[in-house]
Amino acid sequence: MNKRVISILKYIALLLVGFGLLWLAFRNVDVRTTFNEIKKANLWWLAASILASLIAFFSRAYRWNMLIYPSGFRPSLMNTSYSLMAGYLANLAIPRLGEVTRCGTLSKIEKVPFNHLIGTVIVERFLDVLCLLALVLFTLYIEYQRLGNFLNENLFVPLKEGTEDLFDVQNLIILSVVVFALIFFYMIVLKSKSSGKRSKFRELMHGVAEGLKSVRKLKNPWAFVFHTILIWLMYFFMSYTCFFALASTSGLDWRAGLFILVAGGMGMSAPVQGGIGAYHILVSQGLILYGIAYQNGLAFATLMHASQTLLVLILGGLSFLMIAINERKKTNENTGLNQK
Repeated sequence: MNKRVISILKYIALLLVGFGLLWLAFRNVDVRTTFNEIKKANLWWLAASILASLIAFFSRAYRWNMLIYPSGFRPSLMNTSYSLMAGYLANLAIPRLGEVTRCGTLSKIEKVPFNHLIGTVIVERFLDVLCLLALVLFTLYIEYQRLGNFLNENLFVPLKEGTEDLFDVQNLIILSVVVFALIFFYMIVLKSKSSGKRSKFRELMHGVAEGLKSVRKLKNPWAFVFHTILIWLMYFFMSYTCFFALASTSGLDWRAGLFILVAGGMGMSAPVQGGIGAYHILVSQGLILYGIAYQNGLAFATLMHASQTLLVLILGGLSFLMIAINERKKTNENTGLNQK
């Protein structure tokens, strides 16, 4: 099957799953009331949440440079930031496409080997998984009862009910969407296995090995640790400060912020565009455990998700624009030098 057709079908399948989850989130909710609550949001607190996001973005770009420097390449922080935001924007189209996009973009504008960049990104993702796991364990320690109830109500009970009501019309629709997505994922796996491009796989593994070596060659390991902590601290403040933007969630404490960071992180890790639907369900369900009505929790989740998505759209679009402008300037300068 043509690669372009596979990409389109994959995009459609993931989008259907995302909108299916979004429909589940809003199916028993008065949408007008939810959006009326969002309209009353305190913009100053929302701005504080967005500021925390910006700090996290630039700190991540700086940390990425720290992984690249040991290889002998020194891309500018601005170009690294542009590439990172371009990757975030690509993730809104197809999950995990962002990693390839940001590496491809930085490789093109800074002439850093693509495979090496992929290696550094894999190292980053591994660290992110470890950090999220650590936060889950810490949250489990301080909110054992709440987290246990959350997992029981959102994982174990739905699985039990799902087997009992498997042939319910709504469940059949959801099941069809999931099966549709799995079929195309399977097709993509078969396609990749049958391609026989072992040399590229070896090159990728070499890049991963180089990325792992870069951790040992860090010039300032403590700065790397500092930025790793800063990134996740800003992720926490993204949620915590946004609590105060809505009257219904303004009374929540830091424990709720930590819990929502974990629940939201799981939602954003779902293999759908921008965590759509999955984020809304997990965050709104999680807030119920803190005495927040589902509809109010959904208003918070929608406000958070929409503001962050809009920020990525703006910054990602501007990044692509600046990359194009800078590349055009370089082309014109090279043309001028050749003419001389």
